[in-house]
Amino acid sequence: MTNSQPKHPLMIALDFQTQAEVETFLKQFPHPEQLTVKIGMELFYRYGPAVVKAIQQLGCAIFLDLKLFDIPNTVERALSQLGELGVNYVTIHTLGGATMIQAAKRGLTTGAKRARAAVPHLLGVTELTSISPAGLQNEQNCRLDMTDQVVSLAHLAQQAGCDGVITSALELPALVDQVGVDFEYVVPGIRLQSDAAGDQQRVATPQTARHDGATAIVVGRPINQSPEPGPAYDRYLKAWSKQ
Repeated sequence: MTNSQPKHPLMIALDFQTQAEVETFLKQFPHPEQLTVKIGMELFYRYGPAVVKAIQQLGCAIFLDLKLFDIPNTVERALSQLGELGVNYVTIHTLGGATMIQAAKRGLTTGAKRARAAVPHLLGVTELTSISPAGLQNEQNCRLDMTDQVVSLAHLAQQAGCDGVITSALELPALVDQVGVDFEYVVPGIRLQSDAAGDQQRVATPQTARHDGATAIVVGRPINQSPEPGPAYDRYLKAWSKQ
């Protein structure tokens, strides 16, 4: 079975090039078993399932963020493999459509059952937080504005079997109002007011995200590039935990 999932996790993005860097980083936390961490493409493409198993041995809950996007059969077969890993969350792109999302859910369930593990939460990526409204209109040629596009994709994800979506905090009020509270909203692009936004276009503070309905947040550079990651994590966790 997978690790139990915190009700409102603060997920740390493990944006490192090597497994050794990851292990050095995580050893700075006295209780890594209390952490939820995000493994992305960079680490997984280099090490594959081995890096997942190494981090699981430290007790961390794992958000495997690979953003699958392909024809339904390919996605179903890939998610069947990922479902065996005992991770807590996986991602797909909602732009793949309802048939792809349904196939992803089937594959994930099949793989988890084969491994006798809990089925990971399936999260659909809406629009990346690096996409600006201008990029949405001029590069993706989308006729909807950003909020309507994200809400539309979230409805699609919910109806096709996702447990939640990845979204910027700016769309949260509309999502909660139109999609509902019985759905997970995982929000990257989180920064304290004292931290730089970097390449994120649609950012918010932990307090704002929690107030507007986020069920989880993802924090990267402000923690993983901090000279003191433990205290940096504690600052974000304190802000995130405020009601």
